[in-house]
Amino acid sequence: MKKLLFQGAALSMAVTASALSPRPNIVYIFTDQHTANALSCAGNDDVKTPNIDRLTHNGIRFINAYCSCPLSTPSRASMFTGVTPGKLDQLKNGSSIPSEYRGKTLGNLISEAGYDCVYAGKWHIPEPSIPDSIYGFRKIHDHNDYGLAESCNKYLKQKHTKPFFLVAAFDNPHNICEYARQQGLPFAHIEEPALADCPNLPVNFAIAPYDADVIRREQDKSYKSYPVARYTPDDWRRYRNAYYRLVENVDTEIGKILNCLDAQGLTQNTLIIFTSDHGDGVGAHHWNQKSVLYEEVVNIPFIVKLPENRNAGKIMHQIINNGTDLLPTLCEFAGATTPDYCLGKSLKSILENNSNKEVHEFIVTETLFNQSDTKGWMVRTPDYKYVVYDKGNHREQLFDMRKDRGEMQNLAIESRYREILNQHRALLNRWHDETGVPKIPKITPVPEPN
Repeated sequence: MKKLLFQGAALSMAVTASALSPRPNIVYIFTDQHTANALSCAGNDDVKTPNIDRLTHNGIRFINAYCSCPLSTPSRASMFTGVTPGKLDQLKNGSSIPSEYRGKTLGNLISEAGYDCVYAGKWHIPEPSIPDSIYGFRKIHDHNDYGLAESCNKYLKQKHTKPFFLVAAFDNPHNICEYARQQGLPFAHIEEPALADCPNLPVNFAIAPYDADVIRREQDKSYKSYPVARYTPDDWRRYRNAYYRLVENVDTEIGKILNCLDAQGLTQNTLIIFTSDHGDGVGAHHWNQKSVLYEEVVNIPFIVKLPENRNAGKIMHQIINNGTDLLPTLCEFAGATTPDYCLGKSLKSILENNSNKEVHEFIVTETLFNQSDTKGWMVRTPDYKYVVYDKGNHREQLFDMRKDRGEMQNLAIESRYREILNQHRALLNRWHDETGVPKIPKITPVPEPN
């Protein structure tokens, strides 16, 4: 009986201590143009990412995380406002966060909650480096991968009198853009191996039958963005090698920050989130770069290491939006107020409770091809992915994500999938109505499949 009383008292003390424990430090690490499966922990044998794998081992990995928009500025603006890019009217690079959201962005909110907020690396909304103070952060390093980890570590080694929010925003593997254009790489150096040592082609390398033809029109009219249109299979293998080496390069830099957190005894009470602003085609369907709504481009890594490594090693299947869901998640962890205009949902409950409950009935990713007027939307539900572009043949696509993650079989052309197609059309229309993001007139329904 005494043993039971002692256990009950110990449990009560543990609960009380937990309730009184300080708010966690937050470290937000994100890369640029990093597709979800470009990780060895995702089963990719062509790349080795031991440091990000370490985060996965100690944390929780979402396999169905998507960006708000597959382009840097819109995606990043969504992360720091919690608002979808179409509602921000910010679907292109080079645009600024609208004035009505100034002073209310993620850094402002968490700073007001009592955190010391610092930012290192790429900002790109639209300035390459973040302006000091405007967005609630002190800048500790400019847009430059060289020295970024060292600047973060210098900060981590300082004495902290209150919880901190550190953002480490790396450029790579974005240097693949310069590689494709045969330019010098600004933040990395890679050796080109013999072709036999380059990765093979992806299983969905071919352009799928009934793919949206506007994608090829975009590729043909912007040679600067897509200089791969005449690539041979061997060229694509070299491209894939360069991409994965750039991923490995940034993984090494991330490892420096994780090692410093360990060395300073900060890891246990630190929430760490790793993600990217969007992915890269990596040769799937003969595509490089972003903008298109292929899975390689919109499905991004999203890994969360909770304080004390709670629920370590868990794989989550819920569909989430790393743009709109990031702000409410970090605000709840930090005890900050989430603005009413935020369109996402906090992931804190499912993370801490190890829950398999869906966060969203569906999520939407929008796109406006850079230097173009072509728009598109993706609706992702637990089992299906619906894509529609505003022009061209086969502009509607429907894929079964349980059987066809490589998006090789467009089910929108089959009458037996008409009900599912109409359900996803309705979800997109509902999203437009709820967000106020303008529709293209008569975008749905389009002519029924034969």
